[in-house]
Amino acid sequence: MAGTAITIPEIQMEQVSMQYDTGASDVLAVQQVSLKIAKGEFVSLLGPSGCGKTTLLRLMADLIQPTSGMIKIAGQSAREARLAQKYGIVFQNPVLYDWRKVKDNITLPLEMMGVQKARRSKKAEELLELVGLQDFGSQYPWQLSGGMQQRVAIARALSMEPEILLMDEPFSALDEFSRERLNEELLLIWSKVKNTVVFVTHSIPESIFLSDRVFVLSPHPGRLSSVVEIPLPRPRTQEMRNSPEFFQLIAAIRDRFEGV
Repeated sequence: MAGTAITIPEIQMEQVSMQYDTGASDVLAVQQVSLKIAKGEFVSLLGPSGCGKTTLLRLMADLIQPTSGMIKIAGQSAREARLAQKYGIVFQNPVLYDWRKVKDNITLPLEMMGVQKARRSKKAEELLELVGLQDFGSQYPWQLSGGMQQRVAIARALSMEPEILLMDEPFSALDEFSRERLNEELLLIWSKVKNTVVFVTHSIPESIFLSDRVFVLSPHPGRLSSVVEIPLPRPRTQEMRNSPEFFQLIAAIRDRFEGV
């Protein structure tokens, strides 16, 4: 319609494929994936192990380059976005330095960028409060639980104020109780930061609880099987996990997996 604003997607993939050369034979990890993610949206990439979820995340982050297809980040190439530090990445393992205090782990990216110590210290205080660890800045990572370590990793990823937060199964190593609690805490953090989040998981309930939309990937090679809108209101609550609507969404997503 006339007068309608044209919004550039925060993340756009068009016919993206990724083939790895393993020496003995080529492995097609991702096949012709096209998707669009809006600015400020929380989406999950959901699928079984080996379906290309992490590969897609690495492609978005420009850690690897696609064999074919196009990737745009807010209208820029993935490489331009990476150089402009538009990304924060949280990996499956926190990857913290045990000899650095928690606050120094958080500000490491700022230190590497040459940010002055006073500014780093102020930023560390803000981020520690954001992730609920304001009393643990002087501790060392080995003194914290696994869930607390992952919150430190999230704080570190947010230290450069990235527009996009990429999360690769960050809670998969935790027990179910800790994982559900951190799901709630992540949404609380996101409600304050309001950046775009792409979250990789193989847990259907986790993807539903967190996301605005769930991108369902088929088994190897990874193809975009379907996109599921999650109509649950925000803020999400623990009680929603036991609602009929939640179980209906679980059943609907499970039915969409190809080959199952």
